[in-house]
Amino acid sequence: MNLVLCYCGSSKKFEDCCEPIIHGITKAKTAAELMRSRYVAYVIHDANYLMLTTHISQRAFYTKSEILHWATTNKWLKLEIIKSTEKTVEFKAYFLDSHLKKQTHHELSTFIYEDEKWFYKDGIFF
Repeated sequence: MNLVLCYCGSSKKFEDCCEPIIHGITKAKTAAELMRSRYVAYVIHDANYLMLTTHISQRAFYTKSEILHWATTNKWLKLEIIKSTEKTVEFKAYFLDSHLKKQTHHELSTFIYEDEKWFYKDGIFF
């Protein structure tokens, strides 16, 4: 049994929170839930999940190798949800870059619900 708390900061166990979503056992019920699971995918270096949960109209702008590079060259520290609506999530992801300098990724992400699944569409960066 895995007793690790979920990396998304929910205070739930990883196996009861984002892990089943990432492994396709359950679906994200909301845009915020998808965003949390995508953050966790960066933490655990799951570029496949990140590509699959990016809307098909946007996938040409990303490669798995670029995603994996971004995920692995940073040490992810914490996720903070600022606010969310049905289709948007504003968040801050705190991390250490490759030089061990503290950084903050602040984004307002937009999501699309299609074919009974949530997908990341794009984001505005602050």
